[in-house]
Amino acid sequence: MPGQDQQPPWGKKKPQTPEDMVAQLIKKIQGYFSDTPKKKGPTSQSNKPSEPPNPLAAIGKILSIIFIVLILQGVYASFYKITPGEVGVVLRLGEYNRTSNPGLHFKVPYIDALYKVDVEEIRKEEFGFRSRYVNQRSNSNRQAYDMESLMLTADKNVINVAWIVQYRVDDPRAYLFQIKDVRSAVRDLSESVTRRIVGNMDFDYVLSNRDLLAAEVKAELQKELRNLQAGLVVGTVQFQDINPPDKVKPAFNEVNEADQDMKRLVNEAEEIYNRKIPRARGSAKQIIEEAHGYAVARVNDAKGESQRFLSILTEYKHAPEVTKRRMYLETMQEIMPAVESIYVMDENQQTPLPLLNLSRGNNAMSAPAAAAN
Repeated sequence: MPGQDQQPPWGKKKPQTPEDMVAQLIKKIQGYFSDTPKKKGPTSQSNKPSEPPNPLAAIGKILSIIFIVLILQGVYASFYKITPGEVGVVLRLGEYNRTSNPGLHFKVPYIDALYKVDVEEIRKEEFGFRSRYVNQRSNSNRQAYDMESLMLTADKNVINVAWIVQYRVDDPRAYLFQIKDVRSAVRDLSESVTRRIVGNMDFDYVLSNRDLLAAEVKAELQKELRNLQAGLVVGTVQFQDINPPDKVKPAFNEVNEADQDMKRLVNEAEEIYNRKIPRARGSAKQIIEEAHGYAVARVNDAKGESQRFLSILTEYKHAPEVTKRRMYLETMQEIMPAVESIYVMDENQQTPLPLLNLSRGNNAMSAPAAAAN
């Protein structure tokens, strides 16, 4: 029968699989755009003349399909997802509206525009070289990057500097709309700041203080980015290599060797100085202390003698003859033991009379006897 080959009307039979549903939808669209009327019977075509197609009906069908597609697309675009580590910036009719955190959100279709910004990604800019990865190994390529690395120091010397700047997004709104090309701005500012700071330092200072140089470049670069409202935070500034150019390396090595020899000689001189000078200072201090002690002893002796003289003078004033006799006896008592020969002078005799010192003779005789025993 002719009616058995036709599909049942839409909605009377539920499709069992998604493939059947898609096939029926395609057939319905084809039938909707088809201008030939459906066959109602065997005699309908012969009895009724065919009508000419209406172009306005076809245009209306096309517009309705476009409208349906736009509605479906708008519904699909109304919801958006922000992954962890990202931030969504929503514009409404070209003007900033809000910032979305990670999660599922809703926006007005065809009115709101969404821009996603990764705020946790560490971006890196290299100067004076470029990193290459070969077999999962990183190596640097310094060819054709001399214009970035060659700089002039304060003492009119040329130096080759290679460094890395790492940064991340801190303000997504400013990052998107304040500067057109953020990467070029970061590169230009970093190169300008580094050249200015290196140009104010001497050659030797740049070679031996790369950590201080990196800290100063980081602070100055962050200040410049803040003035431009770039919405970036500088994480690390690291100087990879600081060397003189290849053409002057031999002369630089000779100067470096001479500098090392000078430092060696200075260290040896300081070692001798540290060994000799403290000893000389100790000896000088000892002599000074001995002199102070000797001066104190002499002063004390002089004070004692003067006090003794004053005491004798006082006694002499009270009893002159007694004091004179006593002084004479005490003086003879001190002198006589040291005298070897004694002569007694008498007024009645013409020649001196020798006196035998019996005590000294006894002492002289007792010494050999003690040695013999």
